Amino acid sequence: MDLSKDRKIVIMGGTSGMGLASARQLASRGASVIVTGRNSERAERVRHENPELTVEIADASSSDGLARFYQSIGPFNDLVLCVSGAKGAGAFPAVDIAELRDGFDEKFFAQFRAAQAALPFLKKDGSLTFITAISARAANPGTAGLAAINGAIEAMVKPLARELRPLRVNAISPGAVETPWWDRLPREVRDSLLQQTAAASLVGRNGSAEEIGSAVEFILTNGFVSGTVLEVDGGLHLA
Repeated sequence: MDLSKDRKIVIMGGTSGMGLASARQLASRGASVIVTGRNSERAERVRHENPELTVEIADASSSDGLARFYQSIGPFNDLVLCVSGAKGAGAFPAVDIAELRDGFDEKFFAQFRAAQAALPFLKKDGSLTFITAISARAANPGTAGLAAINGAIEAMVKPLARELRPLRVNAISPGAVETPWWDRLPREVRDSLLQQTAAASLVGRNGSAEEIGSAVEFILTNGFVSGTVLEVDGGLHLA
């Protein structure tokens, strides 16, 4: 499937990291790409630095906000959901239930709500792609909460692919990717964790946002892929 200005793609959570890298790659192929974020300062910076992208403010946690956003842009071909959070990790005995609920709200329910609200506007020959995380498919101590959040998203892929056909529904499950997401941690903690994941990876390093962007491009342009969770993790789930 070709990309052109007639192909309108929405990337929610697209003002940084994997979402922004995906947007840049798709726009470079000729697609019309709209990225959303909640932070107005970051959105303005992305708009200034990437004139090829359309940048909008949208909050996936707000049903009314999502409705206004989708109505403002009209019909489109593809939706990529990069909306995420950072809560839910930690040793199982110490996981705070309130924080875990917040983790579900920030990622699972945000992606669920954004996908559901988009259906009247998504073209039936288009695609819906969730971005999850390899924690759903690995067995790393301290990630049970994250596995639950990402696993819940991935569990929807196959039933939605059948229910919503011919709309294609897939997910991409990244491993450790060096993006600004890690910057919320203290520097020494971040560096230690990234060193551990790089050492555990079968390719001996962490991933880049651009490598996830290439996976997004593959999913969107290969019209024969549906109901699939694509692992892009350097083999981390086998470690």
